[in-house]
Amino acid sequence: MKQKFKQNDEKTINAWAMYDWANSAYALVITSAIFPIYYNDITKNDNGDMVSFFDYEIVNSALFSYAISIGFLIVAFISPLLSSIADYTGNKKLFMRLFCYLGSFACMSMYFFDSAATVEVGIIALILASVGYSGSIVFYNAYLPIIATKDRHDKISAKGFSLGYIGSVLLLLLCLAMVLKPSMFGIANGGMAARISFVIVGLWWFFFSHISFFFLPRNIFNKKPTGNYLFEGYRELAKVWQEVKYLPTLKSFLRGFFFYMMGLQTIMFLATLFGTKELELADDFLIIVMIVIQLIAIGGAYGFAYSSKRIGNLPTLLYALLVWMGVCIFGYFVQGKWDFLALASIVGIVMGGTQALSRSTYAKMLPKTEDHASYFSFYDVCEKLAIVIGTFVFGLLETMTGSMRLSILPLMIFFILAFVFFWPIRKEQF
Repeated sequence: MKQKFKQNDEKTINAWAMYDWANSAYALVITSAIFPIYYNDITKNDNGDMVSFFDYEIVNSALFSYAISIGFLIVAFISPLLSSIADYTGNKKLFMRLFCYLGSFACMSMYFFDSAATVEVGIIALILASVGYSGSIVFYNAYLPIIATKDRHDKISAKGFSLGYIGSVLLLLLCLAMVLKPSMFGIANGGMAARISFVIVGLWWFFFSHISFFFLPRNIFNKKPTGNYLFEGYRELAKVWQEVKYLPTLKSFLRGFFFYMMGLQTIMFLATLFGTKELELADDFLIIVMIVIQLIAIGGAYGFAYSSKRIGNLPTLLYALLVWMGVCIFGYFVQGKWDFLALASIVGIVMGGTQALSRSTYAKMLPKTEDHASYFSFYDVCEKLAIVIGTFVFGLLETMTGSMRLSILPLMIFFILAFVFFWPIRKEQF
């Protein structure tokens, strides 16, 4: 069916990229900066770092890690079916909107996490927010091969991530000012300011997402679904799975992507807790480091897009994997705040570039199809299961060894395995 819109329309592309602006505030403020620090402060007590969660005693950082794992595991189970239903009905935007609403309202509910006695509220809200965030990303990513031609995927993907970094930094600066100088805003203390910042993140995500919802097209291929949506959704998923089985390059990419996301996402989710627990760095310094990472990542995203144009997507990703291996080694030996800042700067360079280029590379590999959400659900399942396994392994190792530092080196194995899967397809052009 002929599309009702033209590809490479700047208004549509800008509206698509604005969803990165909207949701990245969650990724920075909630998962990387203020919430982990607030969580660690709230859950510290006379028992050190042990916390009671539904009367079960557990290390606070391990609980945080497991919560992330559970949230993404939920999405890994439900997104393939929902994606296939979205493709069958032609309504990707509806599912993207529903997950967005779930995530943004979950962020706002974190306001009620005000002490160790309400840690269950904070953890459940964190799980639901991660479900909303990662669930909406499946359908958001699926729009990329629809709205733009392959020659523009790298640059547009980088634009989305860059807008996300800029928007999240701006909001973090506001939240940081509130936490450090609460009296300037008429707020009682830094803890209350942190809780208010969670509400602001949810509102930011909710309102800015509607720019994307307004301009992104609905039912692009003019589908007219009939019959049982659940049954047809399973059929759609089975059809795409059969197609993927006969695309060897795509399968190799997904395998490599799965392994390096285990390491990459675990580092991103738990870096702040590592800094505050293992290195005992000051909260304000850690937040400044997070801002530095985001700003450097903007250049990294565009730098990787430029590199992919010169030497190709997969060779660029191979170089990135070598850097990530170095990050794991450096992370094990890091000692003070300046070591941590240097390490964070390196992470910033490869973080944005790796994520942006991964998304655009996968979009380029897709065959001619109308089932973009179903195809991206495989991409998403690989990413979410990688996060589940990576964060779970990290939390398990910390529980067994009593040290976050000893949990870092095993992450390098994931990057090595990804390198092995990418090496045979490194000369493929997209």
